[in-house]
Amino acid sequence: MLDAKPAPTPLSTNVSFVSTGDLFSDPTHYRSIVGALQYLTITRPDISYAVNQVSQVLHAPTITHYQEVKRILRYLKGTLAFGLHYSRPTHTSLLGYSDADWARCLETRLSTYGYSIFLGGNLISWSAKKQPTVARSSCESEYRAMANTAAEIVWITHLLRELHSLPADRPTILCDNQSALFLTQNPASHKRAKHIDIDYHFLRELVTSGKLVTKFVPTKLQVADIFTKSLPKPQLINFRQMLRIGPPSFRLKGDIR
Repeated sequence: MLDAKPAPTPLSTNVSFVSTGDLFSDPTHYRSIVGALQYLTITRPDISYAVNQVSQVLHAPTITHYQEVKRILRYLKGTLAFGLHYSRPTHTSLLGYSDADWARCLETRLSTYGYSIFLGGNLISWSAKKQPTVARSSCESEYRAMANTAAEIVWITHLLRELHSLPADRPTILCDNQSALFLTQNPASHKRAKHIDIDYHFLRELVTSGKLVTKFVPTKLQVADIFTKSLPKPQLINFRQMLRIGPPSFRLKGDIR
């Protein structure tokens, strides 16, 4: 891989992770590389989705899967000096971006969800995972993603309270699905959420009690997209900058609020 050409993105936009094709001859080698990449996501959130995808076929990787792993390595080669950047915050607000890609998996039809949480404009928590059950609609998958984001924010607020650093402003979750937002803010819509009853009551209780605010964000500003799907280069660069991932000379363009 030393002479390989750097790739512009971790995954191609038309990649499909299905269990078909010739099996890779050395699955142990495959698992070793993916295991190392999993550690790298601690400081490189921009590869979280790609690593999550290649990690799901560790039991029987194919040659195609191995090619995608090599693409991640080629992307890293071109961004070798990149890392997370932090700055002294001008505020201490908690802001979360929540997103889900409905029925992304072609074999199980499970959705992939992701979130990114900022404290004072600095990224402190993120995730890219597959939901454990099949969602019956995009609204359901988005709402479940919001519930997971809310749970992480609640944990962070408890930690900040113990550290005597709890922000005065209420935490906010941004979502690009209007139907999911409607469920969090309209108590008369409970009939639409009977099959996601626990998540519904958990999130509604936080909003009703004033402990959490949910707002709409346009898809072009939905930075959590980077954790739910493979993106074209322009979008990837934009969201990567929003996450404050860059080379040592990276210049922050202002706080995310």
